[in-house]
Amino acid sequence: QVQLVESGGGLVQPGGSLRLSCAASQSIFSINVMNWYRQAPGKEREWVALITVGGTTNYADSVKGRFTISRDNAKNTVYLQMNSLKPEDAAVYYCNTPARSTRGYWGQGTQVTVSS
Repeated sequence: QVQLVESGGGLVQPGGSLRLSCAASQSIFSINVMNWYRQAPGKEREWVALITVGGTTNYADSVKGRFTISRDNAKNTVYLQMNSLKPEDAAVYYCNTPARSTRGYWGQGTQVTVSS
């Protein structure tokens, strides 16, 4: 079972940028889909973006045009570049695979705070 560790969160002003990283404990080359999710206080966890092993990406409408997901299979890492951040982007961000999320396995996430 692959382990995933998210990092890169922090405090940023509205309009700012952050790059989140998701480091896997083993090769992600064979993992077809990697996802980013987020959960704000008092809200349900929501899907943010996905990337396939072939590099196909898809985004939630709320982040389209501002966030970019990428993966470096050689480094076993998935990234989420977040630009033009808004207060409503503040949340704990998680990466996950479909297999792990189906089984209820989640990492500790990384906190993103957007505030002036």
